[in-house]
Amino acid sequence: MSGTGGWPPHHTEWEFHMKYSPRSRRLRVATVLAAAGLVLAACGSDSDSGSDAESGDFGDLTVQLSWIKNAEFAGEFFADSKGYYTDAGFSSVTLNAGPGATENLVLSGNADFGLTNAVTVGQIVAEEDAPLKIIGTTYQKNPFTILSLQSGGNIATVEDLKGKRIGVQAGGNEVLFDALLAANDIDPSEVTKVPVEYDPAPLVNGEVDGFLAYVTNESIIVESQGLPVTNLLFADNGLPFVAESIIATDETIANEPEKVKAFLEAEILGWKDACNDIEGGAALAVDEYGKDLGLELDKEVQQATIQCEELILTEDVQANGFFTITDDLIDENMATLAAAGIDLEAEDIFDLSLLTELYEDKPELKD
Repeated sequence: MSGTGGWPPHHTEWEFHMKYSPRSRRLRVATVLAAAGLVLAACGSDSDSGSDAESGDFGDLTVQLSWIKNAEFAGEFFADSKGYYTDAGFSSVTLNAGPGATENLVLSGNADFGLTNAVTVGQIVAEEDAPLKIIGTTYQKNPFTILSLQSGGNIATVEDLKGKRIGVQAGGNEVLFDALLAANDIDPSEVTKVPVEYDPAPLVNGEVDGFLAYVTNESIIVESQGLPVTNLLFADNGLPFVAESIIATDETIANEPEKVKAFLEAEILGWKDACNDIEGGAALAVDEYGKDLGLELDKEVQQATIQCEELILTEDVQANGFFTITDDLIDENMATLAAAGIDLEAEDIFDLSLLTELYEDKPELKD
């Protein structure tokens, strides 16, 4: 971490981010681990909604989140705090904070469902033949971006990448960045890739012109320091893939379809509330679920606004319902996987059959 420029900013959330990076939701090839020792302790406040109620038909519910308990999971916080999970038949609810090996936790049975992204799932399915499927997605557009300062690199188009120094984290993010170049016919020799960690100090200090980041996180934090930024979103520049995607095992989908549909219904209701009450969702993160993280309400409101307006509530979602993925979007995801060197068919990682059944049974959920 650079000691110049007064970085990092005084954000407890940022300090947590640095302490526990690399974040699990960053792309990586995971090795399927044994079940023993995989349970992550929940971070922040977990509501025991349903602890005073009779046991639900589906027993206890454990959801593995992809990151710390900030506004990124406002829908889950509403679903828990308003009792949507228990109303759906779950006797107790545990929301496990990340970062963690989400796919492994679901595969091992230490989590019933997990939140991750299509490329990460594609990697583990392709390389480990993991029996996992995406059953729906929160983010229709992924939040990956090349972050730059308006007063610096100001990278607004893919052509602007040429001749620039771009900070890229090792591992899966390198694969993704290389795929961004390939998707836009940019020769890697035209860009200087600089190894960095997840602290954007090199960007702030002028050591790089651009920085691989999240538009809902690092971008907001840098801008909050009074530094106007430019974002080059991967989703708008040749790499559209879904994120905060819900995964379950093939066994759960085949043997417990009603449990899957019950969970999806609670999630839909929670995310309806989250996008209808942005400040309420941010407050749940700050005051309850992430109260030990020192989150700042203004930043959480901004994050919740961006994710709902830009990543979640697309025209397709408003027409088809939360978590749905159109055939065209699936095709785009598969093209992205191919660009990243992942050779799969759509049915290898997507199974939206139970979400489709749920909306057929309860069309009012689309409203």
